[in-house]
Amino acid sequence: MKKIAISLALFSGVCLTAFAGNPDRSGSAGASELLINPWARSSGLASSSMCSVRGVESAYLNVAGLAFTQGSELLFTNTQYLVGTGIKMNSLGFGQKLGKSGGVLGLSVVNMNFGDIQRTTEALPEGGIGSFQVNYSNIGISYAKGFSQSIYGGLTVRLISESIYNVKAQGVAFDAGIRYVTGEKDNIRFGIALRNVGPTMRYRGDGLTYTVTIPATGNQMTVEQRSQDFELPSMVNVGFAYDFLMKGDMKLTANAQYTSNSFSKDQVALGLEYSFRERFILRGGYQKDIGTNTTYNAKSAITGPTGGFTVQVPAGQNGSMLGLDYSYRASNPFNGTHSMGLHLTF
Repeated sequence: MKKIAISLALFSGVCLTAFAGNPDRSGSAGASELLINPWARSSGLASSSMCSVRGVESAYLNVAGLAFTQGSELLFTNTQYLVGTGIKMNSLGFGQKLGKSGGVLGLSVVNMNFGDIQRTTEALPEGGIGSFQVNYSNIGISYAKGFSQSIYGGLTVRLISESIYNVKAQGVAFDAGIRYVTGEKDNIRFGIALRNVGPTMRYRGDGLTYTVTIPATGNQMTVEQRSQDFELPSMVNVGFAYDFLMKGDMKLTANAQYTSNSFSKDQVALGLEYSFRERFILRGGYQKDIGTNTTYNAKSAITGPTGGFTVQVPAGQNGSMLGLDYSYRASNPFNGTHSMGLHLTF
């Protein structure tokens, strides 16, 4: 156990040194949709549950949690992001255990829709010539496995796409995570995850071209503007979770997480989850940017309290469970973020 603890501490130190928060680089990274939690359960805990989240949702915080999938899992979540902006997210995930010792394979698809946006030109700045849509999406393929009764690890490969009708950017990101479980009843957990690491992305397409006239000849030619490469919003999550086991099949889980961002302020998040017989689960959390005293100088719109709940009922004779998940995240400005999802295990 001492060797494992020392290894985790050294790995954490190296990662935190390499990805220490740098507010001066804020706004210089792209693909910022990768920083938005698309799932209802973990977002209700202010995304602090990297050491307690299980199943397909783990692919967002710490993919090692996927290894705890016992059979098959299917979930869908709809998110009304920053109510008042018209932005919506739809997320679909599937997980499948591959035999007793074959690990777990997971697939997640996230799509972000901004609604119809009016097309404008220099000649028609007020629009009236139709509309277009912005499409942000990513597809993650994950694999996780338990290497012993205490150590679990996983890896995610994520394909990223951002596009409008005449410009697009595509890229790939890698996530990796480790979870260490200990305690008399496996009620103490530590974890570390490296997220959104990959090559730079660049926008390409006909939207970056324009027509110019050569004064000497009057001929016209098409000129292409090259966009600048942008980096992915890499980060490191380090977390801790502790289960308080109570009588009557009740459990209270405390979660804590520190996030080291490469392109913005670092963050801390705390969360509490109360579970009654795994049928009714109540959640609450709080997230804060380090170095900010008020919500007015925060670098993130979603900051502060979060909450949510899950209601589960049996869905068959073979132990299948159907759950309804909900979470709310306070924001400034706008009217918060609501996530509603369905969760099926079988």
